[in-house]
This record gives sequence, C-alpha cells and structure tokens, in this order.
Amino acid sequence: MKIRRLVVKLGTTSLTGPDGNPDRGRIRKVTDQVAVLAGQGVQCVIVSSGAIAAGMHELGLKGRPTDMPGLQAAAAVGQRRLIDLYAALLGSRGITVGQILLTQDDMIQRRHYLNARQTVDRLFELGCVPVVNENDTVATQEIRYGDNDRLAALVSNLVGADLLMMLSDVDGLYTAHPGEEGAELVQTVEQITPALMKTAVGSSRLGSGGMASKLEAARMATFSGVPAVIASARRKNVVIDAVAGETVGTYFKASPNKLQARKLWIAWAQQSHGRIVVDDGAAVALTEGKRSLLTAGVKMVKGNFKAGDAVEVVTVTDEVIAKGLVGFDSSILAEIAGSKGNREVIHRDQMVLM
Repeated sequence: MKIRRLVVKLGTTSLTGPDGNPDRGRIRKVTDQVAVLAGQGVQCVIVSSGAIAAGMHELGLKGRPTDMPGLQAAAAVGQRRLIDLYAALLGSRGITVGQILLTQDDMIQRRHYLNARQTVDRLFELGCVPVVNENDTVATQEIRYGDNDRLAALVSNLVGADLLMMLSDVDGLYTAHPGEEGAELVQTVEQITPALMKTAVGSSRLGSGGMASKLEAARMATFSGVPAVIASARRKNVVIDAVAGETVGTYFKASPNKLQARKLWIAWAQQSHGRIVVDDGAAVALTEGKRSLLTAGVKMVKGNFKAGDAVEVVTVTDEVIAKGLVGFDSSILAEIAGSKGNREVIHRDQMVLM
C-alpha cells in the first residue's frame, strides 16, 4: 500500500538523552527522514512527547513533578524548547513547521475536530510539517491519565493517515519482557486481543506511556482503518524503511471493519463516567446480535453519570464488552434496572463493541 499520509509519534525516551534533556542528534535522525519523505510527496505529522521532560531540565528539576501546577509549568517551558528544535532541524532542510496543541475536547467537539483537520490540511497544502502535542499547560486530564500514544492514534484518524508509527526505545512488542530468556519480537499482529493487552508491561522513567499505552493506541488506530507500527527510534532509517514496506518492529494490521469517526469518539475520545453491568443474555444480544441495550438486561449500575455521558458496558465477570452514550442518569437507571419495560438504555448507533 502506498503511504500518502504518515503520523510519526516520538516518545520521550526516543528524543531525550540520559540526562532527560532533548537530544538534538536523536531528534535529527527522525526529522531528516521526515524531510526525505516530504521530498517524495509523503505528508508527515510528528506527534511529539517530551515537553515535561524538556522543561524539567531547563528549570533545574531533579525529578518529574508530582503536582499539577508543577507538571504544567514544566510543560510550558519544555514545549517552547521542543518546537524551537523541530523548527531549526526541519528548517535546515527547507521545511516550515506548524505547531498544533490539542486537548481531549478538540477530539470530542465536532466543530473543534473539523477545524483541526482543516488546519492540518492547509499546512500540508503549504508544504509544512505539523508538530502536534497535547496542550499540557491546560489539559489536566491528559497529563493525569493521558499519553501521546493515544493522541497519535486519534490524530491518525483526524488526518486520514495511511500509517501510524510509534517510535520509542524498544524494538517492538515481545512475547515476554525483552530482558527475559526466550523473549521474541512479534513481527505481525492480526488483531489486538484482551489477552495480548495483558502482556504489555512497564512505562518509561520520564514519559507517561509504556507498551500498554502503545498497544491501546495501535488498537485505536487499527479500529479506524489505520495500520500501526511500534519500532525503535535507534534503528537506522526506520521511518523510511517502514514507508517502503520493509519489516521494522511490530506491524499491526488495520481492521477490515473501519469504525466511523463518531464511534471512534465514543470509544476513545470520550472519558468513561461509569459502568453498566449486564446479564449474560444482554451480553450475547450486544456482541452477537448487535442490539441496543435495554433495561431488562441491566443488573447493576456503577458510578455517577448523566444522560448523554459515555459509560462502559461490562459482563458479570467485569469484562468490558462495549462503550456507549447512555440515555439515563445513573440514579434513574439504578431504579429501573432489570425492568421488563424494555426501555432503551443505549441505542446501538451510540455504542461501540470493544
């Protein structure tokens, strides 16, 4: 498949040195490859981590802040350092950089989503390389729970990418921890299953992501029809080789059943506000019959939510089988759970099977 649009996500450990400071040489290895691809007509988006780590170094902080204002202050200082580096390195190759800072709301709100997409499209038309990061100085939810792997997957859908590359300090997904005896690199993954997700371990010292977040991001991207690659930024010409179709790291095949953008928002851009426990009959009706969730199948309500909030639908064994926009407040749903009136709790058009 010809790659027309590419999203390259750089993890904190792949763009910083041992001291946590942005490493110009490491970043140049990627920007040089992006410049080569741009010359071949490939439109590239860089999703860059590292703002907090870069800010820590300039502020003289010895460890990652644990308080929200400290994280936001480090991000504010570090983001400026990072964009200056990208602008200088790509500028030396005759390419202009455009900075885009996004929050979770920009993926949820339809108008924001369309505006962001139009901005990226225009930057491409002008021959620019967009450099995207979460707006960490204001998006407290993203710093506390999020990571740029997830953002990169959503951006891949936003721009209609043909490939998502997540670069870090590991070669890809292994059958066990890379340091363990017998651990082997997995070259191709047909489908990301719950069992596979459980094999993911660890997160970086300076970053917020790890293999678990990368697998979740790969799952998000492949659900939207975008294949994904997890590979090491240290590998020579890793981005160019991947675009050329060579085997690098671990390749995740795109799902043949591409989700619509709205359902992707429901599945991943919307924060879950609670859980609805359903009986076995309802679980089968949802997963096999692709039915709406009715009150008769609800056994229990967990959490506090309002009508219109996103909630997870789980089995009695706590397995997440779906996520959707609920039609009742939690207090009301708790009262009518199990009733035979068969009132609609979540319409199938507002639900995504997980």
